[in-house]
Amino acid sequence: MDIVKISVAAGATLLLSSGLGFAVDNDAHYGDPEYGRGLAIRWCSSCHVVAPGEGRSVPGAPPFATIAQSPDFSSGRLARLMLAPHPNMAKLGLSRQAIDDIAAYIGSLKK
Repeated sequence: MDIVKISVAAGATLLLSSGLGFAVDNDAHYGDPEYGRGLAIRWCSSCHVVAPGEGRSVPGAPPFATIAQSPDFSSGRLARLMLAPHPNMAKLGLSRQAIDDIAAYIGSLKK
């Protein structure tokens, strides 16, 4: 019985240390911020200010830099929001990878 406990503990330790654990890291982003910037310009700039120095956004659509600076920002939370858009946000039909890329770009704007 003790050998089973030791094996389970060793396996769990190996799994968690390899990064394959089931813990959720809301600040981790797995997208490509540069590619996400291009996607954001194409899909989001009609409502949001995507890059610093651009013009005004549609009322109620915060600039991406503002989103990135919010105290509770996490790219994971943002990606989940984009997967299930709220009523004021258009349903864009983007892939999960595209959403991760855009969320990573927005995360890169955090100072």
